[in-house]
Amino acid sequence: MDILALDPSRFIELNAASVAFLFIVGFIGGLVSGFIGSGGAFVLTPGMMSLGVPGTVAVASNMCHKFPKALVGTIKRFKYGQVDLKLGLYMAISAAVGVQGGIRIQQMVLQTWGQAGSDLYVSLSFVAVLVIVGGYVMQDAIRCARCHIPEGTPPLARRLQQIELPPMVTFKTSGIRISFWFTVPVGLATGLLAATIAVGGFVGVPGMIYVLGVPGIMASATELVVAFIMGLGGSINWAMHGLVDIRLVLIILGGSLLGVQLGAIGTTYVREHMIKVVMATIMLIVAVSRCIALPGYLVKLGLMDLSASTLTILGRVSFVCMCFALFIGAVIILGSMWRGRAAERAGGVAGAHGQA
Repeated sequence: MDILALDPSRFIELNAASVAFLFIVGFIGGLVSGFIGSGGAFVLTPGMMSLGVPGTVAVASNMCHKFPKALVGTIKRFKYGQVDLKLGLYMAISAAVGVQGGIRIQQMVLQTWGQAGSDLYVSLSFVAVLVIVGGYVMQDAIRCARCHIPEGTPPLARRLQQIELPPMVTFKTSGIRISFWFTVPVGLATGLLAATIAVGGFVGVPGMIYVLGVPGIMASATELVVAFIMGLGGSINWAMHGLVDIRLVLIILGGSLLGVQLGAIGTTYVREHMIKVVMATIMLIVAVSRCIALPGYLVKLGLMDLSASTLTILGRVSFVCMCFALFIGAVIILGSMWRGRAAERAGGVAGAHGQA
């Protein structure tokens, strides 16, 4: 039996404030998920951890809520013609393998260093990946916005598409033809991170854009297909180890199902580079939040010595940064939707006057 299974001390007590916070986090996570295609876990997992939820339980519960939310988002965006179902299924093959590998890594960390080591591992992974991927995506988004030109196919993707390495696969919906073997590392990395830190989308979406050459809006929609398949398989595995807190799942799912539909609608009103701006902005702010929380885990492992008051201050600052990331993400997405809808209405009115 798993050494952590059936241990009730892993699960936090819930009150009205924490339930409200989790619902709001779920809503904004869903909003982000529907808008940029990521499961929103880079908001949800740190959000749960900021309330004291152990890293493994946050990862497992987040993954469990992911697959029904991803299914809703996939259906919504499929109606807009944004989902490449064939590409999503191909990606899911290697992602499923990555998920199982990521779960085994988490179990090894838990058995070797305990819960504090697992929390440190999750937070360090978040900081490293968020800073690297978020920084690159933000740089690219700024470049696209300044140039005021269609984004086109990234240079790396163009080179890979020219390499004839059988089997070659044509994805008609995305408008690309590429070797199956180039989809494998993107899928593996997506699944590995999804199971390890409950975040795969912000690797999967940039991977499809910059490695495979998929248009940004279509990549963000297709990632939801992968998230559904990964979430379903990973949830079953995590649940068998007793690490899913169904209370957290239901609360964040309630908010997410509402947010994901609004986020999906928002993609029809914004320019493609805006998806990258939202993704990068939230990533970098959440990275700061997780970085501030690192000393607390180091103290638990005996690797650092800080006073209780200092740790309390750091915890509060980390929590404030997390709330700020949620607020900024919601403002950017909802603001973009409002401006886009207003412009559409203005265009419709102008057209009507012209016909008159």
